[in-house]
Amino acid sequence: MTTGIYRAKSLSMKTQIKICGLSTEASIDAAIEKGADYIGLVHFDKSPRHVSLERARELRNHVAGRIKTVLLLVNADPKATGKAIGDVKPDVIQFHGSETPDWLKLVADNTGLEIWKALGVKDKPTLAKSSRYVGSADRLLFDAPAKALPGGTGTSFDWSLLSDHDHQIDWGLAGGLDPDNVMAALQATQAPLVDVSSGVESAPGVKQVDRIAAFCQAVRDYDASR
Repeated sequence: MTTGIYRAKSLSMKTQIKICGLSTEASIDAAIEKGADYIGLVHFDKSPRHVSLERARELRNHVAGRIKTVLLLVNADPKATGKAIGDVKPDVIQFHGSETPDWLKLVADNTGLEIWKALGVKDKPTLAKSSRYVGSADRLLFDAPAKALPGGTGTSFDWSLLSDHDHQIDWGLAGGLDPDNVMAALQATQAPLVDVSSGVESAPGVKQVDRIAAFCQAVRDYDASR
C-alpha cells in the first residue's frame, strides 16, 4: 500500500489509541472508559513497567474482552516467547528489540496472532529499512531510537521524516507522546494509531488516570477537527 492510501484511511476513520505499560486494574479501566483501542503489558524485567507473566495474565483476564491486549517482549528466546504467549494469551504480540523478520513470521505462522514490531527512527535510511518487515509484521510502530531501554523513554523523533514515507505496512506513532503534543504529532504525520506510555505517568511505571483521559480526549479532538 502507499502513503496516500494510509492517509485516506486515517482521514476516514478514528485514530486508534494504545496505552502501554499498564500494571493496575484502575489504569486499564480508565483506558477502556476513555475509548482506547489497545492496552499494552510489558514483560521485560529491565523496564520500570515490567509485569510478571502471572500478573499479565491477571490483567488480561480483567480485560474480559473489553479491549485488545498487546504483550510487549524484548529479544525473548523461543522458549520464553512461547511461555509468554501461552500464559497471557494476548491479542497482539509487540516485539521491541532486534528481532528479525524471519522470527516474526515464524511466531505469526505458529500462533496466528497479530504481530507488531517497534522500530527506532533515526533518519530516512533507517526508516527505509522498515520495508524488510513486509510479510512478517502486521503493524510497525515508529519510535524514538533506543537508549538504555528500548522504549518508554519519553523522547520523540523528527516526525517530518514520516511526511513522504511510502508506508507498505500498517503503522503507528510512538515515542515521547503526551496529552500536550499528540495533536501536533497527528497533524504532522496523520498516524492511524498513537501509542503512549511515559506521557501519561507521574513517575516511571506509575500511570495517572487523568492523564490517560486527557490523552484520549486530545486524540478525539484531533479526529473531530479533521
